[in-house]
Amino acid sequence: MSESIEHVLEETRHFDPPAAFAARANLKSRADYDRMYRESIENPEGFWGKVAEEFHWFKKWQRVLNADAAPFYKWFEGGTTNLSYNCLDRHLDGPRKNKAAILWEGEPGDQRTLTYQQLHREVCKAANALKALGVHKGDRVAIYMPMVPELPIAMLACARIGAVHSVIFGGFSVNAIVDRVHDAACKLIITADSGYRRGAVLPLKPVVDEALKQCPTVEKVLVVKRGGNAVTMQAGRDHWWHETVAPASAVCPAEELDAEHPLYILYTSGSTGKPKGILHTTAGYMIGAAVTAKYVFDLQEDDVYWCTADIGWVTGHTYSVYGIFANGTTSVMYEGTPNTPHEGRFWEIIEKYRVNIFYTAPTAIRTFIRWGDEWPNKYDLSSLRLLGSVGEPINPEAWMWYHEVIGKGRCPIVDTWWQTETGSISITTIPGAMPTKPGSAGLPFFGVKVAVVTEEGEAVDAKHSGTLVIQAPWPSMLRTLFGADDRYKEVYWSKFAKQGWYLAGDGAFCDANGYYMIIGRLDDVIKVSGHRLGTMEIESALVSHDLVAEAAVVGYPHDIKGQAICAFVSVPRGITPTEKDKDTLRNHVATQLGPIARPDQIRFTDSLPKTRSGKIMRRLLRDIAAGKETKGDTTTLEDFTVLAKLREHAEG
Repeated sequence: MSESIEHVLEETRHFDPPAAFAARANLKSRADYDRMYRESIENPEGFWGKVAEEFHWFKKWQRVLNADAAPFYKWFEGGTTNLSYNCLDRHLDGPRKNKAAILWEGEPGDQRTLTYQQLHREVCKAANALKALGVHKGDRVAIYMPMVPELPIAMLACARIGAVHSVIFGGFSVNAIVDRVHDAACKLIITADSGYRRGAVLPLKPVVDEALKQCPTVEKVLVVKRGGNAVTMQAGRDHWWHETVAPASAVCPAEELDAEHPLYILYTSGSTGKPKGILHTTAGYMIGAAVTAKYVFDLQEDDVYWCTADIGWVTGHTYSVYGIFANGTTSVMYEGTPNTPHEGRFWEIIEKYRVNIFYTAPTAIRTFIRWGDEWPNKYDLSSLRLLGSVGEPINPEAWMWYHEVIGKGRCPIVDTWWQTETGSISITTIPGAMPTKPGSAGLPFFGVKVAVVTEEGEAVDAKHSGTLVIQAPWPSMLRTLFGADDRYKEVYWSKFAKQGWYLAGDGAFCDANGYYMIIGRLDDVIKVSGHRLGTMEIESALVSHDLVAEAAVVGYPHDIKGQAICAFVSVPRGITPTEKDKDTLRNHVATQLGPIARPDQIRFTDSLPKTRSGKIMRRLLRDIAAGKETKGDTTTLEDFTVLAKLREHAEG
């Protein structure tokens, strides 16, 4: 019999959409969702062809989906379009031209507003500047910048002329830049002298200078002046943005691009080996990004929307830039950290800009819990009408805090599951059409045919979790790994090659209502005495106790059980944990989930190792729990001192 993951977490709470919310929603009922979803699965070409009619095309497609060369699927074959045009030009004929596209707040408190008309002008000037620096259609452009408006301007400028951008988070190390620039053979890099982070100037141009010693393909560097720190400008190679872009023409017709023309490469780190360059193309990604944004965030014409993710991650690509501007929505953009200069900064921004839709990560929510309710309670959050969660599974108790303290019980929460690879949201609740459930991602989005199966591809029952797969192509899917077609097939399509399914790499289960709950990466499954347990469920049980603000659970080798459970726990501010508290938490988990899930070790810690996007790096914790040396790529780690402290306090 096939092995499956035991499902031990039961969640029965649910919350219906508020009647007033549903009445004006883009999708108003479960019946509407069911009808559209059924059509998208039974007749995907008809469904997506009809959706695509809403966008601008220079030339209409001949074929919506070409699956002949699977898994190298092609969407809207024969059509030509331009994503920059669809994000900007098509909004300029009506009142949206004077609507704010970007409301930007710098960490020091400086502000800028760009209307759609102004953003269009700046993008055209930047596109002409890129062309003057020798960038042509198909060339790769690296972008290594802080969260300033020039970042989305640079992305949209690349998309306008058909250059392929590769955004590198503005905080990565020299080696991370070298790997990504070298792999993509980038011709030009756009950066800044510096950005602001935690009240200090974070130099960026010097990091680029060091990286370029190993990047022979880079011919030009375009530099935004932000922090004003002294930088070295190499004659002939380096150019200031304000001196190059400002005098450029504001007239730059959008390039007519093939539907499958490459749009961007975004690298994801692997536990070993070089980062994977996820390649997305133009038309399918455009439609997936725009349509998910419209329905999942229920975008209305007067909304002010804020996604807190850095644009260096896919969440920022899709839901700060492309999906949002394609809908003509106002997007808030913030440069800094949530606790600079104080721990109420996010709530202050929501109050200041009257934010209606707030999309953030579970790790941020758990951090807010740890900082205390007094911070959000200081600010007027009454403008909020919808909350979102992204990045990793959200514990039900963190979900409830978000619902009650931030949403005041009146804002639906969309808990979204998707990946850099999927390009857009794959599983979610549609806020006006269906109830929300704490900790549950919800139902598949249109065109996304998901299933939970065993390692052998057999269906699992509702009592068990299993491997999440997507059983049919969808428009915003990755097309390959840049320069590595064989690796693309091996990583995502080889495990279920016979069935033609995409391997998501996550564990999940599906409840009686068809809602999917993600239990974490399959790498994080722990096998205890023959029982396979998902770490997310144990973490959720821990976080439900008042002693716990945040928890990360990993397995480590055990002579008898095979693997034992180690929980790294941070406590709310003002609490000093004791040895007795460890037993309290062990017993609490056993009561909640059963004796098999009782942690063998509880390790209290001030903080957990996280990526700069806020995800807990559990593989590093596995090494610490097992007493091993840390291996693999650590370039995404936010604070390296956290590892040292964890090792220092490790139990024998």
